[in-house]
Amino acid sequence: MNWEQLLSTKRFGMETYHSTRFDDRTEFQRDYDRLIFSAPFRRLQNKTQVFPLPGSVFVHNRLTHSLEVACVGRSLGYGVSQRLIEKNVEYSSIRYLSEIGAIVSAACLAHDLGNPPFGHSGEKAIATYFSEGDGLKLKELMTEDEWNDCIKFEGNANAFRLLTHQFNGRRPGGFVLTYSTLASIVKYPYASRYSDVNKQKFGFFNSEVNDFIAVSQELGIHKSESNSNRYVRYPLVYLVEAADDICYQIMDIEDAHKLKILSTDEVKFLFLNFFDVERQAKMNNNLSLVSDENEQIAYLRSSVIGKLVEQCVDAFVNYEQLILEGRFASSLIKQLPQQSKEAYERCSAIAYKKIYRSSEVLDVELAGYKIMLTLLQHFVEAVLTPNKAYSQQLLMRIPPQYETNSSTVYGKIQSILDYVSGMTDVYALEMYRKITGINIPTL
Repeated sequence: MNWEQLLSTKRFGMETYHSTRFDDRTEFQRDYDRLIFSAPFRRLQNKTQVFPLPGSVFVHNRLTHSLEVACVGRSLGYGVSQRLIEKNVEYSSIRYLSEIGAIVSAACLAHDLGNPPFGHSGEKAIATYFSEGDGLKLKELMTEDEWNDCIKFEGNANAFRLLTHQFNGRRPGGFVLTYSTLASIVKYPYASRYSDVNKQKFGFFNSEVNDFIAVSQELGIHKSESNSNRYVRYPLVYLVEAADDICYQIMDIEDAHKLKILSTDEVKFLFLNFFDVERQAKMNNNLSLVSDENEQIAYLRSSVIGKLVEQCVDAFVNYEQLILEGRFASSLIKQLPQQSKEAYERCSAIAYKKIYRSSEVLDVELAGYKIMLTLLQHFVEAVLTPNKAYSQQLLMRIPPQYETNSSTVYGKIQSILDYVSGMTDVYALEMYRKITGINIPTL
């Protein structure tokens, strides 16, 4: 792959109108603005990141997480573009190379748009509805590829669909983003049937295969030499992934501190371990200047993020050639220097033990699982038997943009998954209460 072809301002769905703009914003900044002002992005404010949505303590939701990932992604992209130009003077003539930060930042905003309510619990509920629940009876009504999309439902693939699909009444091309921004969110550039058995991740549904092929051909993304069923990663995916890895790990620990799941001393220990003894001494001196514990942790958190950004930029630049050849089989976070790598792994172990397995988190996952299964049971039955009286009432609740009148079972199922996965946690809970009769509207 080469940077000249990889960085394209051509817009998906508006290829025939491709032209140069005449204002102060670049095309990639337009992507960022378009995403910020979109309804799916606003809905992220009511979608769970890890902890239950705010009570007395405000913790991260999907929206605040995405904004922070975008900030870190911008820093990563800017750092990489500057270092690449310093490394190779010929790169200074490559158009849009200096815009890598804007591309990565926009992609970071979009990376979680396809996630259903209740985080990974929602994803799992959708998948198991088909693999173990009532949806299992639909297997014979779909092709193997279509069925794999259902039993391995994946938020990453759903994001690519949301951004590219022409829903009823909408314009071709979905969000009409640039090809470069779209490619930057596809962490797993292959269809569901080619996903790993143990890690069932993939980048696009069967319905969007041709869309991804169009993006890959435009940008010169080639197929993997070791597996012809998969494409290699678009280079900027590594930066989006690194921004996400940095934010969710470090910010989850800060949230756990605010919720008193982790003590101040525990978090100080975790964060200071990223630095050598000399730097730790200076940081401890700075910590002594403020007495507010939350402010102390915020200072340490920002220092850790800054260090990880710098080291991930180093890793990308060092492995640039392998990345362009499609032979870099790792993530940037796994290429950290030994001290940072060990500190990051220690954070991961503590997060898994004390955060992701905490009762607060598990309770939301359990409730979300039940809610999602119930919604799917009712709406899938309705879309497949639309002539029943109750089905008609349910289907009237679904906005017309969703293609419930599709001519195929797969298309009908997708319309329900589009609708349900787009719900916020709060809306999903309200809908669950209404269709189960727990809440009855007052007259």
